[in-house]
Amino acid sequence: MPLRIVFAGTPEFAVPALEALHAAGHSIVAVYTQPDRPAGRGRELVAGPIKRRAGELGLAVEQPATLKTRGSQARLAEYAPDVMVVVAYGLILPQAVLDVPRLGCLNIHASLLPRWRGAAPIQRAVLAGDTRTGISIMQMDAGLDTGPELLRRELAIGPRETSGELHDRLAPLGAGAIVEALARLANGTLRPRAQPDEGVTYAAKIRKDEARIDWTRSAVGIDRLVRAFNPSPVAETRLDGEQVRIWDAQPFEHRGQSDFREKFGVSPVPGTVLDAPGRIVVATGDGALELLTLQLPGRKPVSARDALNARDLRGLRFDSAVSA
Repeated sequence: MPLRIVFAGTPEFAVPALEALHAAGHSIVAVYTQPDRPAGRGRELVAGPIKRRAGELGLAVEQPATLKTRGSQARLAEYAPDVMVVVAYGLILPQAVLDVPRLGCLNIHASLLPRWRGAAPIQRAVLAGDTRTGISIMQMDAGLDTGPELLRRELAIGPRETSGELHDRLAPLGAGAIVEALARLANGTLRPRAQPDEGVTYAAKIRKDEARIDWTRSAVGIDRLVRAFNPSPVAETRLDGEQVRIWDAQPFEHRGQSDFREKFGVSPVPGTVLDAPGRIVVATGDGALELLTLQLPGRKPVSARDALNARDLRGLRFDSAVSA
């Protein structure tokens, strides 16, 4: 049975869900998305992915700066939605908004709740070395991702997978899940399940300073950081005071920290580029990390081999200092 839906979302992650609901024949009476933001060198206002796609589909768009005012809440009520679907919207929904749709507000969340409640579940899962994640369809309440779970879909995280790659697999998974959830909600076969008290973790918003590599950490930990922050904000370090961005890396296989002297003739300080012909191998606090794709100052991302053709890095040391 087609439902009257108000859709709320902003980034690219929400686009497959909007398209799937539209293709399923539901009546999307309005699309809520955040106000246009300045971008680029000219700082001109730019529409987000959801606004652009909603325009292509001929859907009404609302862009309130907040949903906490009586005016914005009254405007939402005028659409008389059966349900509100929320996907990475970015604005807080007060209780007065949650109460507007007769079937409530459903959220597509990119984790297996209660693990990774909050703003950055995909990056936090990769950063923590999780091997599984998925999509939770949740009935929203006033808490931070605390509402009952209605449906979930799981998938494995690949051992070399980046946040960007995982994002691109989770978005369509969420789209399919919300279509199924709404069909079952409409026919009364969807049963809410309270989230357990055990296993709660919080996925805080990513800070840019978190992308600064601390070479005293383990190679495994730095590898996770590189993958977690690809494509944004991108792991970075410093060489001779200049920023170097690390797009791709992997732990360099050897027996352990004590093996450095045998393999390289030294016990290097973390951050030191080792003498590994044709490769960029950096000592860490535990093991070594091979840099596969990096971006030197003023240049585009290149392979390690191309970077070595431009500059001999052997014996140089990346800065391990971490910004406060």
